[in-house]
Amino acid sequence: MNIPSDLKYTKDHEWVRIEGDTATVGITDFAQGELGDIVYVEVDALDETLEKEAVFGTVEAVKTVSDLFLPLSGEITAFNESLEDEPEKVNSDPYGEGWMIRIKLSDPSEAEELLSAEDYKELIGG
Repeated sequence: MNIPSDLKYTKDHEWVRIEGDTATVGITDFAQGELGDIVYVEVDALDETLEKEAVFGTVEAVKTVSDLFLPLSGEITAFNESLEDEPEKVNSDPYGEGWMIRIKLSDPSEAEELLSAEDYKELIGG
């Protein structure tokens, strides 16, 4: 299982890459494996400012639909529009081409509450 050590993680199986006051977010390799083949990614909150843990969209797989939770408070400034035509990128490259949103952070100190790669490994029993 791929859990890059340079990223932060949430208990909701999302990864976060923080660069300055911007965070890129997607779902983890573990999450995409549990969901199975992803057929649709919907983000409802583009250009909205939301609080941490608010629902910002959904991921639809063949068998289930899961909510996506915002890992950090801020404004959603970008959605990976390539996922509209190729949602399977979330399965094939969850930490690269399968990224979902970018957030302009309201409170960068919230990042201290995210899980490290080691903590996330423990959470999923790795």
